[in-house]
Amino acid sequence: MELILKEDVQNLGFKDDIVSVKNGYGRNFLIPQGKAVIATVSARKVLTENLKQRAFKEQSIIDAANKRAEEIKALDVKLPSKVGSGDKLFGSVTNSDLASAISALSSEIDKKYITLPGKIIKRLGKYEATIRLHREVNFELPFEIIPDKK
Repeated sequence: MELILKEDVQNLGFKDDIVSVKNGYGRNFLIPQGKAVIATVSARKVLTENLKQRAFKEQSIIDAANKRAEEIKALDVKLPSKVGSGDKLFGSVTNSDLASAISALSSEIDKKYITLPGKIIKRLGKYEATIRLHREVNFELPFEIIPDKK
């Protein structure tokens, strides 16, 4: 089932994206909650017209997102975490932990824009997170999980 998103949906897409989802998820959750509409031919035409009208405004938003992406890429992110035997962590590191670390070093970022490899991390080491600030602006951010100094 193809739907047009009316708002940002975590782990699915941004507003005005055309996404393909399972029928039950679309019919029972996204459409009744007002988060999406069915992507009919007429709805697609309306969407393309709206996107054309917003193209100029969108360019300034993309430029701002690119500037913010460069600012975040310049950060050296290290997440201290409690470690057990070997390199195993007590607990795990999630996208909200990374969002907190980035927010502490730079401007505020929402956890829904960050995707970690495997959703959660349970070992020390160097990893790369995918950050998507805009439909056209996404990048890889290297970060490291280090042992917590007591």
